[in-house]
Amino acid sequence: MSAHFGREVAVRRQEFAPRPWESGECRMKIDLSGMTAIVTGSTGGIGFAIARGLAECGATVVVNGLTQADVDRAIAGVRASIPNAELRGVAADLSTADGCDALVHAEPSCAILVNNVGVYGPQDFFAIPDSEWMRFFELNVMSGVRLSRAYMPGMLERKLGACAVPVVGSGAEHRAGYDPLRLHQDGGLGNRARAC
Repeated sequence: MSAHFGREVAVRRQEFAPRPWESGECRMKIDLSGMTAIVTGSTGGIGFAIARGLAECGATVVVNGLTQADVDRAIAGVRASIPNAELRGVAADLSTADGCDALVHAEPSCAILVNNVGVYGPQDFFAIPDSEWMRFFELNVMSGVRLSRAYMPGMLERKLGACAVPVVGSGAEHRAGYDPLRLHQDGGLGNRARAC
């Protein structure tokens, strides 16, 4: 499909009424009451939005971030829009095995694990040292491996649970007011979340 075709679709789409989800009229009703959801890297961005959405559905949400101040700020942010949300927080550096162990020790089980934490900084490929690649790998890959290994056996035993790795490009755009979960103006999704 050409970029030109995408622009035509977007222009034609503007002629119609807003889509229900664009106006806030359409919301899924999912009851996650009684379930604990751990969302790594949930003090901002997509992780925060996921944590808020799970809390909105009634889950007890464990917010995770690097510092306690960030965790407390995120919890306050969720509570501002969902006053009766059941929230807990764990500050842990998930780029290390010790940090993952600290999270598992604080929250030994969950029904939902969202391995959202990740980092990347736009850099010249040839200038990135091996130590930086290892940092990316430890946080972006190994944290999900370690936490999935820790939580999935309990989920399988209870025959209840889900692990997720959001496949989105939250670091791809850095302009004010940008929402990475919305369609591009040209009608394409790019590397953004895709509807199932």
